[in-house]
Amino acid sequence: MTNAAQFALTHGTKVPGFGSGCANKSRALLFGEQEMTERAQIQVPKKEADVYASREDFHAIFNEDLKELYQLSFLLARDPAKAERCLVVGLDDCVRENRVFREWARSWAKRVIVRNAIRELKPRLIHSNSRLSEVIFSDIHQLSSAPDRHFASEAVLSLEDFERFVFIMSVLEHYSDHDCALLLDCSVREILESRARALRELMESSHRVPLQNQPLMEE
Repeated sequence: MTNAAQFALTHGTKVPGFGSGCANKSRALLFGEQEMTERAQIQVPKKEADVYASREDFHAIFNEDLKELYQLSFLLARDPAKAERCLVVGLDDCVRENRVFREWARSWAKRVIVRNAIRELKPRLIHSNSRLSEVIFSDIHQLSSAPDRHFASEAVLSLEDFERFVFIMSVLEHYSDHDCALLLDCSVREILESRARALRELMESSHRVPLQNQPLMEE
């Protein structure tokens, strides 16, 4: 019952537009107005709720995209037990979140897994270059223009934790450098340097093979 309806019933307030001699009719119409008001109040949150992803939406995403989400988790964690833990906790985190737009739900599920992996492994930059060499930039340009930008998963897993996270987040998942820096608690320059090192190591890796011979990661 609305506050207005409660006040009218408690204090005998007349409903505008009706005479004082029509108490029963006024009461019936008042309840009818109350019902319409409550129905409208229910419809507004329901319409708003339709915009956001529900628990069922996230359960469906984790069921439909389980292989892809686990692969992401495993590449980050580099350990089956840790990868599974990040995945399970990620689902729990997602179903508790009620303000994610439905159209962003899949991206959010991946982001939650990334955050959990960061908390699990706490990747830290081991070494940092004061300046990026032209050789590294040349390698990046060569890689970007190459027609077969594929890397074996073993090569990705062989990267140091920080470089691996940067490569997966910025290259495979297309996070911005600024976003990567925020999530990994570092500077954008450190993201650039780490990605350059990761790309160079991957290019030089003996694990880089043609697409048809081995499961590969694509940039």
